[in-house]
Amino acid sequence: MTPEMLTALRPLLAAEASAEAYACGMEPNDLEQAVWLRLLERLEADRPPADPQGWLRRAVRSEARHGRRRARLELPYRIEPADDLRPGPEQQALMGARRRALHAAVRRLPGRCPRLVAALLSPQDLTYREIAGELGISQGSLGPERSKCLGCLRRLLAPEVAAREPRG
Repeated sequence: MTPEMLTALRPLLAAEASAEAYACGMEPNDLEQAVWLRLLERLEADRPPADPQGWLRRAVRSEARHGRRRARLELPYRIEPADDLRPGPEQQALMGARRRALHAAVRRLPGRCPRLVAALLSPQDLTYREIAGELGISQGSLGPERSKCLGCLRRLLAPEVAAREPRG
């Protein structure tokens, strides 16, 4: 089979592939590529088709049947793939390191701030009344005390949170 013959087959293959592709759930270019591959395999085995146009039409239809069969046998996922919303191992490790750094800074706070901020960070989600009762202070003084403690915590964490990359 000569290069001129292959060039002459290209429009026929494109037309046949575009006619069959969508009915079998394939893209025309994918169907064309599969037929070209079949033809190359035949040529490598020294078995060129006697009737290239007829062979090409039969090959397109055969590949389209294979595509329909594959489409019937392929099943969609019943279970969603990995949930992208959940943090991965790297994010969990970073969150754990941040949590440890925060709790270490809370322990370094002055006065009753460590107990107050620890109560605010508690997973039990305590109310202001419960926190005030636990610390032995009035509920009205809890807000100003909280503001003072958070200001101290901000100053403690500022050097750790600051960008560590060279500037300029």
